[in-house]
Amino acid sequence: KHHVRQKKIQIKEKMRKLYWLVGPFSELTIENKRLLYVAIIKPIWIYGIQLWGCASKSNIDIIQRCQNIALRTITAAYRFERNNAIHRDMMLPTIADEIQRFARKHETRLDHHVNPLAILLLDNSKDYRRLKRLKTYDLV
Repeated sequence: KHHVRQKKIQIKEKMRKLYWLVGPFSELTIENKRLLYVAIIKPIWIYGIQLWGCASKSNIDIIQRCQNIALRTITAAYRFERNNAIHRDMMLPTIADEIQRFARKHETRLDHHVNPLAILLLDNSKDYRRLKRLKTYDLV
């Protein structure tokens, strides 16, 4: 939870600094604003995303809300426009889609690893769970 709060604060600070460039009164095109988002804002929350899949949904939603606010600022979208439409128009995936994509890449990397102990991390045959806990191999 603390890590997610820190990421939220970092994203807000960076958006505050970039507001004059990506805000609604900027003369940059939306493509250039999107490029700034992908180059500067997205790496803040992408770091360590392979492990975020195991985080609770409420923690993932915090970062998703930050992304929605950033994209609404970039596109100068009205309140009644849906977030899914903004994501589709900007051609940017949601946080959940990114988590799934990175988890898939992480799984294939572990599957083809030279160390046999790393391959055993994907084995879930002896996994007994009584709690609703997510494992990294559940995301794929």
